[in-house]
Parts: sequence; structure tokens; C-alpha cells
Amino acid sequence: MPSCNRSSGWSAVLGALIIAASADIAAAQNAPPPPAVSVTPVVTRQITETSDYVGRVAAIDKVDLVARVPGFLEQRNFTEGQLVKKGDLLFRIEQATYKAAVEQARATLAKAKATEVNAKLQLERGKELVRNNNIPQATVDQREADEQAAQASVMEAQAQLDQAEINLGYTEIRSPIDGRIGQAIFTEGNLVQPSSGKLATIVRQDPVYVLFQASERDVLEYKRRILESKDPNAHVANPQRLLIPGGIVGITVERGEPRPALLVPQSAVLLDQAGRYVLLVDPAKKVEQRRITTGAEQGRDIVVTEGLKEGELVIVEGIQKVRPGQVVTTNVVPGT
Repeated sequence: MPSCNRSSGWSAVLGALIIAASADIAAAQNAPPPPAVSVTPVVTRQITETSDYVGRVAAIDKVDLVARVPGFLEQRNFTEGQLVKKGDLLFRIEQATYKAAVEQARATLAKAKATEVNAKLQLERGKELVRNNNIPQATVDQREADEQAAQASVMEAQAQLDQAEINLGYTEIRSPIDGRIGQAIFTEGNLVQPSSGKLATIVRQDPVYVLFQASERDVLEYKRRILESKDPNAHVANPQRLLIPGGIVGITVERGEPRPALLVPQSAVLLDQAGRYVLLVDPAKKVEQRRITTGAEQGRDIVVTEGLKEGELVIVEGIQKVRPGQVVTTNVVPGT
């Protein structure tokens, strides 16, 4: 009898174990699969730290055209807003009066030269006559003074001709630089003179300056880099004239040479009261929380200065479905 009771007991225990195992198997079969997340590896890339500013475009060269001689505007040879080249004829002032002044100055110069020739001949004759005592020395001295006065008259007449030709040249107002010309203040037929002010303005648009407020630290760092590179240029090329003087632009300034840094997508970085962290997936497919220290943003990525190693997998999608210690399935997406 005791043997029968012992056998029955073992049978009951065995049955209970079988039932429990079956229940566990059923539960396992009915359990939901591990949540799926997308992960990307921590990567090392060369980055250059930058600073962002708001700046204003300013012209390097800007010229106000003015009349240097008085007269009526005879021609305007440009369309407002067009690009002009250095040397292009833009305005012409009526030239008749100035051409006449040139011809008069030429005639005066010719007359002075003739007087000079005559004075020189009279001096040479006087020197011959004084050797034979036919004229007094005082007469020769006077003729020498007359010859010198004639030379001075020639120089004066030449200067007057030069000035007349300069004034005639001023009747043609040409562009002193390449650039874009603005509105014409005076039109054809108007009387203009130096006191009239500007006739139009030309602005060079390539290259241009971009002006912005920078910290003292940035200025000192920039000067240091300039001294090291020996490159004093600080203007911006603008070959297509897309930047217009007076316009507002965004500026990104490099703060140093490229250097290696760890990067993760900004979508992987979370924030709570203790600071920033990411969720990792370890080799056992378990989720791990990791506190990190971040640096500058690099487009869609962010620099990680502490807390991660290259190659570790951070979760970028499905973060809201998991918790630390949980087993997950992963879909690896390439790093950016």
C-alpha cells in the first residue's frame, strides 16, 4: 500500500509539471514579439566648427558721378540698372563751347611760339651787332629779356591749351569702375555743373563686403588665423550678382581647421531633468540608457563629446515604444 501511495504522488507531481510547462509554452506562443526599432551606428567624421550671424551686404566700391564742367546734358548712354564697364561713356555734356576754347588756346600757343622765334632771332642779331659796337649792350640785354618773356608766354599758352583739352575731356563722363548703375538724377537737356551734385551712382557688386557684429573673442581668433595664413582678404565673391548691397544675409563663419568628432543624429538625442541621453541597443539586443555630453550641431547631426564610442548603435526610430532593459529587434540604417 505505501508503494501505491508513493507512485500516485509522483504521478500527481509529474502531471502538475506537465500542465505548468504546457501553460508556459502556450504563454510564450501567445506573447507579442519584441518591439522593432531602427538604429544607426555612432560615426566619426571630420567637422569644422562654425558660428552663425546675420549680416548686411555692402559694396566695396561705390562711385557718384558728377559733372566737372558746366553745360547742358547732350546724351545719356545707359539704361538705369544696367551693368557697365570701366571706360563706358555714360553722359556727354554739350561740347561746342569747349571745342572752341581748345581751338582758341591752340591759336594763342601758335602766336606765342612765333613771338618766341622772332625774339630769339632778334637776340642773335643783337649779339652779332654788339661785337662791332653797332648797338649798345643794353639793347642786347633787353632783347634777351624779350626772348625769355616769349618763352614764358609759350609755356603759359601751352598750359591754357592743356586746360582747355582737359575741360573738353570732362564733357564725356565715363564709368571709372565695373558695376551696376542706378537712377539718373538728371536727364538730357538739363544744365549741370559741379555744384549740381551726383548725376548717377555706380556700385561694384563683385566682390562685396558682408558686415556683421562679432564678439571680441571671434575677432581676436580671426586676426590670429589671418596672421597665420597671411591672407588679408575678407570679402565675398559675387560673380552672379545675387548679393545686392544693402541686403540682409545669413553668414556661417568657420571657427577653425577640420577635426574628427563623434556624430549621432539629433533625432536620437533625448532630454530630461538630468540632461541629455540616448538609448542604445547592446550586442544582446537589450536597450540601454546612456548619458551624453553634446557639442555643436552639424546639420541633422550633433557632436557627442562624452558618453559614446564609435560603432555603438543608437535608436533613432521607435524610441517611444521601448524602455531600458527591454529586448528589441533592430533595423540598422546607415549613418548620415
